[in-house]
Amino acid sequence: MASPLQSTPARPEQDSQYKLPPLVIDLDGTLLRADFLWETALSWLRFAPWRIFAVLYWLAFGRARLKAELARRAELDVSLLPVNEDMAALAITAKHAGREILLATAADEALAARVAARFPFIDRVIASNGVTNLKGAAKLMALQVLFPQGFDYAGDSRADLPIWRAAEGVIVVNAAPSTLRAARALGEPLAVLPRPGRLRAAVKLLRPHQWVKNALIFVPLVLAGMMLDGAAVRSATLAFVSLCIVASATYALNDLLDIEDDRRHWSKRRRPLASGDLPIAHGVALAGGGLALGFAVAALAGPAVVAGVAAYLAGTLLYSLALKPIPIVDVTTLAGLFTLRLAIGCIAAGAPMSPWLLTFSMFLFVSLSLAKRHTEIARAGGDGVKKKVRGYSTADEPFVVGLGMASMVAAILVFVLYLTQEAFTAAHLAEPKLLWAFPPALFLISGRVWLISGRGELHDDPVAFAVKDRASLAVVALLGVVFVAAWLGPPHI
Repeated sequence: MASPLQSTPARPEQDSQYKLPPLVIDLDGTLLRADFLWETALSWLRFAPWRIFAVLYWLAFGRARLKAELARRAELDVSLLPVNEDMAALAITAKHAGREILLATAADEALAARVAARFPFIDRVIASNGVTNLKGAAKLMALQVLFPQGFDYAGDSRADLPIWRAAEGVIVVNAAPSTLRAARALGEPLAVLPRPGRLRAAVKLLRPHQWVKNALIFVPLVLAGMMLDGAAVRSATLAFVSLCIVASATYALNDLLDIEDDRRHWSKRRRPLASGDLPIAHGVALAGGGLALGFAVAALAGPAVVAGVAAYLAGTLLYSLALKPIPIVDVTTLAGLFTLRLAIGCIAAGAPMSPWLLTFSMFLFVSLSLAKRHTEIARAGGDGVKKKVRGYSTADEPFVVGLGMASMVAAILVFVLYLTQEAFTAAHLAEPKLLWAFPPALFLISGRVWLISGRGELHDDPVAFAVKDRASLAVVALLGVVFVAAWLGPPHI
């Protein structure tokens, strides 16, 4: 396929006397699908948020000072930053045509030089230097001094409009629709490289498909026979909505904290923030806004639900910041977060809190969490070389499988005890013995998860797998029919 630069008819490239102008490329959002100011700020602040006061102090002296200070302190691996491959390919084509390639960026010069080393086609770099923020008019002035005979410019933001106005050729990369319209008002661009849909990326970041996990909130309501209690249903629904919003916000927050690890991961590098499909600034806004909205909804269900959601948030943050790399503790924490959903459901609906049910939940979700770890370990150890995977070693695979299978069996055993000790004596069940269908069905679902994991076909998240797997969904649907029959009794013919 021809490059956009090659296919533009408005320039006399075929004239041997015509010398193509230099190609000037912006860095943030253009050559890289990243913003260095946000990248360095996140790298420096994510595990030490109190440093925000230093950031505000430097900002008082201007953005150039702030960028220089963050560049000096942030431990940012620039080799992991996502590249706009279309822009890189266009630049390589220009380089092969004999053109000079200049990287001109408002990022700090130290970081810009490190990035330029990744791209052999870059001839020179100009960048912010701690005093001058090389953006907009300042960048244009520098370019006009360097290239008085003209240049082509590739950029992405409204700050680039003065430069596009002065450039011979305009290349619009990853720009907002309003910026693209403003650029086209200056003349038809040589090339337009569109950006991914931000709305789709935001939805992917918030992971609404994971909300199915929060349906655990309704389990105590159902088991207690309170499905027709309007007040209980309303309170449980508000708790469910609150936890869904807070959970999505924590997914965004987790992806912000894990962005560097995700970029190293075989599949997580395609997540919206890690891949650059969604700017870090958007991730911060979605995380903060989601937490505020989620707690506002929880307040409608009462202070006890607010406390439960706060405990969930605290547990999630503790897991992300400290417990994730600790073997066994990590899966126990995840199982605890699942079980906390049941507890929140009990609190919201005013249903009795069964210790048997909570214990069953812990064992079941420890098993499923270990299946997730097993998938990661098995993939990392595919070449036979011993490696570390989030605190585990590839040599731990047999141990993880054994512990996961033992937890699965323990979960089924505890569920049987729950049936005999509590469920069969529940007054609201017309035919409780039908619940004997549940233990073998749960064994089939969890056993299938481990079977698929052992074959290396399980995605990172076994819960997401279970809600998409037709066989598992069929078993769950059958269980729903069985429970309704146990509640109402067999039909009279």
